[in-house]
Amino acid sequence: MNETGLTVSPGEDMTRIQVTCPHQSGMLYVVPAERSWVCSAEQVPSHALAGFFRELLELRDPRVAELMQQWGIYYRQLPLDSPEGAEGGASSPGETA
Repeated sequence: MNETGLTVSPGEDMTRIQVTCPHQSGMLYVVPAERSWVCSAEQVPSHALAGFFRELLELRDPRVAELMQQWGIYYRQLPLDSPEGAEGGASSPGETA
């Protein structure tokens, strides 16, 4: 296990993200999907995770907000560098820009 407990292992058709600490251990799998076609293979994991969290918060489900707060996980959508998608703003559990 590395110092942060996060190990990103890119592959040809899948990226594995291992999350490990002395108390918990799990694996995220990110594969090309319907909404990730716009990115290069190397950027699919970041595109998928950012999109997933953005849409998860757009649900405005209080259960999601509470769970994220309990785990200390917050997501903030940042502005894009390109003028094509200059969306941005702050997001906290259950709240989107």
